[in-house]
Amino acid sequence: MAYLIKNATAIFSPTQSDARDIRISAGKITEMGRNLQPLADHSEQIIDAAGCVVWPGLVNTHHHLAQSIMKGVPEGLNQNLNDWLGSVPYRYWPKVTPELMYHAARLGLYELLRSGGTTCADHHYLYHASTSPELEDAVWQAADELGMRLVLCRGSATEVGSHHGMIEHGITPETIDQIIERLDASRTRYHQDGGDAMRKLVVAPTSLIHSSEPDGLRAQADYAREHKLGMHSHLLEVGFDEVASLKKYGKRAVDHAADCGWLGDDVWYAHLVHCDDYIIDRLASTGTGIAHCPTSNCRLGSGIAPAIAMEKAGMAITLGVDGSASAESGSMLQELNMAWLIHRAVNGPDATTLEKVLGWGSRNGAKLLGLDNVGELSVGMAADLVLYDINQPRFAGVHSPLTAPLMCGEPVSVKYSFIQGRPAIENGDICGLDEAELTARVQESVAQLIRS
Repeated sequence: MAYLIKNATAIFSPTQSDARDIRISAGKITEMGRNLQPLADHSEQIIDAAGCVVWPGLVNTHHHLAQSIMKGVPEGLNQNLNDWLGSVPYRYWPKVTPELMYHAARLGLYELLRSGGTTCADHHYLYHASTSPELEDAVWQAADELGMRLVLCRGSATEVGSHHGMIEHGITPETIDQIIERLDASRTRYHQDGGDAMRKLVVAPTSLIHSSEPDGLRAQADYAREHKLGMHSHLLEVGFDEVASLKKYGKRAVDHAADCGWLGDDVWYAHLVHCDDYIIDRLASTGTGIAHCPTSNCRLGSGIAPAIAMEKAGMAITLGVDGSASAESGSMLQELNMAWLIHRAVNGPDATTLEKVLGWGSRNGAKLLGLDNVGELSVGMAADLVLYDINQPRFAGVHSPLTAPLMCGEPVSVKYSFIQGRPAIENGDICGLDEAELTARVQESVAQLIRS
């Protein structure tokens, strides 16, 4: 289908900020401007965007979709990261069946879509020695059904090491041979090249410090670079990462990462909360990226990543919602709102701007994931875009309509969402999803987890 979106209140575009209409054909933005006229052959569908602001689809660079059925677990509500890992995700994930994973993934993607997200990088780490491939397949299936652009960051562990969650629950890790063999099977089946790929695979050991042997990390880095795959992991979310690295390897965590081949412009880390000038310089000088997850970092009391200092050093900041077991909302818009506010609280009112943060959550994220044709509303770019309905009482008093959703935060109403030129939300309804059915399946999944 071809579409003509007309009469928007405002459009966030670096090239045509005065445009009010967008034409979409063959998955691309083909024209932008004012008063665009429908094609004479009536071959396109007209979308009335009156009362809406149009943004590029938001790009989530770090998620744990499996945790969508682990929200608000009482034992973990007031624990720090290390204790929480044992009480929540590592307590439950060996019990997650492919069916439960499918419903969890649908819920997580639903929440992203409802908030304006169109791309999800899921750090899926539910792998151990006897994991079945169907557990991963369930994530791909959920994304396909909802039309979501998915980057699956394939987690792994080669040792229990100092990982508290794995120690507590006696999880048997994979061998490096299993990891490479399973990676290759997923790459062959699912991975797509290109700047607007709908599916990408990323090599993503769950922790460089606590559950991965150096030789295994080097083997995974070699595999990723041989096949031109991205590389991702957690790092320096808490100070214990640095303590453990010094104790185990006699070097700082960022230096250990470098020695294992895990710095570079094809690498990004979630969190990076506990970074000093030395670490920031090493990351920036190698082009290593960050998925900044402020909501989760606040929720677990981990701290605030120095994103402003990182940006000044030359790092491109991107945003991730992290898992809903430590963020509960799964909303990209909340992440943007939190990022806008939290750095102003620490660094002053001019530390962040609305436009800058929206760039963190869209174009920066797309480029980090190797999606160079995504994340920006310009002619020739992939048609990933969101129409927020601001013709509602809570937005009526806003003087700056273009950024009203970011300023005001949740709840928002997405009237339309397009991914690669296909509707993912139409007239407020997510395509191909029954909300009542989803709610029932998720409630059943939570009950099953609690019983198991």
